[in-house]
Amino acid sequence: MINISEISLRFADKVIFDNVSIFIRDTERIGIVGDNGTGKTTFLRSLMNNVYLDKGTIEIKSGKSIAYLSQEATELPEITVLNYMRNSAKITELEAEIKSIEKQISVSDHESSEYIQLLKQYENILHEFEIKNGYSFDSEAKRILAGLGFKNDDHSRLCTEFSGGWKIRINLAVVLSKNADILLLDEPTNHLDAESMEWLESYLRDHQGAILTVSHDRRFLDKMVSKIIELKKGKLNIFSGNYSFYLKEKERRLEALKKEYEAQQGEIKRIQDFIDRFRSKASKAPQVQSRIKMLEKFDVIELENESKKIKIKFPDSTKSGNEVVKVKGLAKSYGDLKVFENINFTAYRGEKIAVVGKNGAGKSTLFKIVFGETEPTSGNVEFGLNVIPAYFSQESSENLNAERNIWEEIQSCGSAENDTKLRSMLGAFLFSGNDIYKPISVLSGGEKSRMALLKILLSKSNLLILDEPTNHLDTATKNLFQEALLNYEGTIIIVSHDRFFLDELANKVYEIKDGALKIIEGNYSYYIEKRAQAENQAVQIQTSEKDENKNAFKSKDQKRAEADRRNQLHKETKYFKEKLEKTEAEIEAYEVRKTEIESLLSGGLEHDYETTMSLSREIGNIEVQLAYKMDEWADLNEKLEEKLKAAE
Repeated sequence: MINISEISLRFADKVIFDNVSIFIRDTERIGIVGDNGTGKTTFLRSLMNNVYLDKGTIEIKSGKSIAYLSQEATELPEITVLNYMRNSAKITELEAEIKSIEKQISVSDHESSEYIQLLKQYENILHEFEIKNGYSFDSEAKRILAGLGFKNDDHSRLCTEFSGGWKIRINLAVVLSKNADILLLDEPTNHLDAESMEWLESYLRDHQGAILTVSHDRRFLDKMVSKIIELKKGKLNIFSGNYSFYLKEKERRLEALKKEYEAQQGEIKRIQDFIDRFRSKASKAPQVQSRIKMLEKFDVIELENESKKIKIKFPDSTKSGNEVVKVKGLAKSYGDLKVFENINFTAYRGEKIAVVGKNGAGKSTLFKIVFGETEPTSGNVEFGLNVIPAYFSQESSENLNAERNIWEEIQSCGSAENDTKLRSMLGAFLFSGNDIYKPISVLSGGEKSRMALLKILLSKSNLLILDEPTNHLDTATKNLFQEALLNYEGTIIIVSHDRFFLDELANKVYEIKDGALKIIEGNYSYYIEKRAQAENQAVQIQTSEKDENKNAFKSKDQKRAEADRRNQLHKETKYFKEKLEKTEAEIEAYEVRKTEIESLLSGGLEHDYETTMSLSREIGNIEVQLAYKMDEWADLNEKLEEKLKAAE
């Protein structure tokens, strides 16, 4: 479906694609991975023809539609969410065209060529409308919005009223509603809560076309893709499997390459030793020259310079008391809007707690109250002995000193680490070379967020309250940060949409749902398992209740049916009785008349020829009628007995 042939691209001295080719089939699920800056987003944008390539071609099968999700929040028009989705899919435009053509058809001469042309145009536009699922578009759009966490009231809200993260969700909803043959998704799980991500995975599994996605969410890639394309040094390395397979296969390939490299280096050394040993001997000149040419023909294997692995460790801090933070009767409302109420928990030293729940459930509000940035409506928060808290949120980036540069801001933390280690840590957080002298004031939102997180890593604390700390981290940095948290000796309370990250880290889960808090002892996978069991149990109970109600209704229906049946039997029995009585009366009348005729015929009418013949014909008819009525009586009598038996 997509044929990428020998494409090349450079940005100044940086090689993005170096003569790469690949063919992508109709229903492939592909994850695009690579270090930051290797060209993952550029690769997706090139498929949209939004990048001018230095060389090569990208051919997409004719008639195939493409939808692209950017990871950046874009400015949206000042219209409602539902209308934006309708406009993006051209549903509103098509509806207007359909009405316009219908109006033209109604006033056109049915014998004219214009009328025939309008009918053809009408047929084509209706076909396009059907392809875009126009008749059920609104209901499908609302289903997608609900899956992504929007409420019914949000459908009629203006797009401009939403925050950046929700605007990205709106764009994701638009992309999904187009039902395109090719989906290009750049970090689709950013800003989604766990439930919305699970819904997205379920939705994408049913997608009939191809999916190419860039994602730092390992769990998402493991579930969704069956092929990995790794961008590295301008090349595409292909791995036929999910992300976990990619990691294992990459390690296997590296080990095989190392062995091949060592064997080749041994061969090169052996040849070079021969050359060096016999270079000065004339008798060996032909052999020496032969081996020199042999060396020149070698396709020398190059190993990547293994970067020195940096370890990030939180500085040692004072040991806190066993009870780190105690929350009693906590409630928060904004006017009539109740966020949560009667929240109670105690976090103990060394616990690593994941806080989960839908967007808007109150997770960030709870963190702000615990850290003292927001006052509760009721209840209180108590810190234990010697607790030194550190709090990270997306707003933490606003606490950086805009008058400093990156290096000055890091040095202001008072860390005991030397300059070399600090530079290494900055590099791990994607600030390298002269970038460390960039002013804080010119940093992007993501860069400021990484700076704020790094400052927390350098600060002494024994309680970490972390609200979505991994949003702007690449895979390598995320792994370093996770390792540091795993080795952290204090207490951690964390919100993160990265399920793999949480699964490895958390040993307890707090779920905020419907304004209440539920505590689950175990990691994130255990929580998901228990939640699934609860949902299944709820479904079973609901099904059981439905069955009971159904049976109850069925019982009433049965009683009603039985009563109706009895009434019907009564009516039918009465009918057959009356019919039988009438038939018996008719038989009796025929028999009386027959007796009368027989008496007349035996009374001396032999000389009255006409009367005798007339009475003889009448008696013949009576006998025929009697035979018919007797059969009818027998049939009625049998049916009456059946009805009487059924009524017993």
